[in-house]
Amino acid sequence: MDVKIGLEIHCQLTNLRTKLFCNCSSDYRGDEPNTHICPICMGLPGTLPLLNEKALEDGVAVALALNSEIQPKMTFYRKNYFYPDMPKNFQISQFDGGDGVPIAKGGFVDLDVGRRIKIRRIQIEEDPAKLVYSGTIDTAEEVLIDYNRAGIALVEIVTEPDIRTPREARLFLQKLRDILEFLGVSDGSLEGSMRCDANISLGGGTRVEIKNISSFKEVERALRFEITRQKRLSAEGLTVQRETRHWDESRRITVSLRVKETEEDYRYFPEPDIMPVVVSEQYVDAVRGALPELPHRKKDRYVEDLNVPVQNAAILSRNLRLSQLFERCVGLGADPVEASNWIVGDLLSYLRELDLSLEDPKVRAEHLVEMLRLIEDGLISGKIAKEVLLESLKTGKSPKRIVEERGLMKIGDEELLERLVEEVFRENRRAVLDARLNEEAVNYLIGQVMKKTAGKADPVLTSKLVRLKLSQIEVG
Repeated sequence: MDVKIGLEIHCQLTNLRTKLFCNCSSDYRGDEPNTHICPICMGLPGTLPLLNEKALEDGVAVALALNSEIQPKMTFYRKNYFYPDMPKNFQISQFDGGDGVPIAKGGFVDLDVGRRIKIRRIQIEEDPAKLVYSGTIDTAEEVLIDYNRAGIALVEIVTEPDIRTPREARLFLQKLRDILEFLGVSDGSLEGSMRCDANISLGGGTRVEIKNISSFKEVERALRFEITRQKRLSAEGLTVQRETRHWDESRRITVSLRVKETEEDYRYFPEPDIMPVVVSEQYVDAVRGALPELPHRKKDRYVEDLNVPVQNAAILSRNLRLSQLFERCVGLGADPVEASNWIVGDLLSYLRELDLSLEDPKVRAEHLVEMLRLIEDGLISGKIAKEVLLESLKTGKSPKRIVEERGLMKIGDEELLERLVEEVFRENRRAVLDARLNEEAVNYLIGQVMKKTAGKADPVLTSKLVRLKLSQIEVG
């Protein structure tokens, strides 16, 4: 059965200092509820909203990064509804219909899995308040409202129903978040800064909307549940109702909120207090000229200019902070290929193991580069380097200090290693016999010497001494 999924993503423009239409601070997280609100937020008589110019610039930048067509004149509309989360009982938004014109139309995002997801429109609007339920949304006896969020600038990105699976929906959202972070307009790590509504239909049937899903993982889960629910209804001969549903994360089910509204239900009409905004070609060119390097360009540069393996380049360029760490290492003189291998491989693995983020002060490019230099100078082996990196991430100590404190310097003393080779040969006579015909047995003997030195023996010299000893036995 064909699955069609379309997404509406609301992204807070977290780089703004004030709300979309007033001077209330947009830095509301962690503050007392209802302390960031003013007469303009509340729509009191006599107040006039004034568009935050930086929000317009951010909206144009987002549209350009998503290959959308900027509209030369955009308008704002009032979207009327009777929910408690807008203090003035309407939302200033944009409308793609009638005389309404959003900031941009069209566009696309190419996924790494070879799929192109088309964008229908991009618009700027204000965020509603935050509702806090005591219990679940369908059982709570009361709800608390925090108006601090009401009026925060959002960019809403609406896709065509091009997405075929919950997994694709998650990949699209991850890619979108990366692009917004590279643009510097939205920090996806902040709680609630990206929220998603998903429209889903099966086999060309009725479309159901799932509202306000707060994380990419939950989007995938909610869509999987809804696909299963709709298939079950169809199998039982029941009709899928056109409605809006809520994703209950704790119970991992969708629950019905209301029968789906139509555009007419929202009673859109032009916002009388905000004139149409003209977006000139010169303005768009200026924003385009200031765009930072985006992930796909960065990936190509890593491969073409720095010879980084494609797979490594793809991973490094997906995440702003990861790419910044990599570029900092290269800037400090690290070999790009070696740095990419260590970051994509061991570093990311250790960060997961230690539950550390890239923002943790113990994750330092200087330490990674220092460790690479210890390897390059022949002072530690690759195996020891793994221990050193892990210890550095745990403690924040520099690799050089760890090597000195723990006596991890590579053993290059040939006489000492020759004695250890002798010991290993005496203790592993069967392997010695096998080693004359079997390369795996040779590696086993080398491994035994490395084991006796806790991995500190020079692996190249150890291999040379083991093979020399074997050749002498063969001659004898």
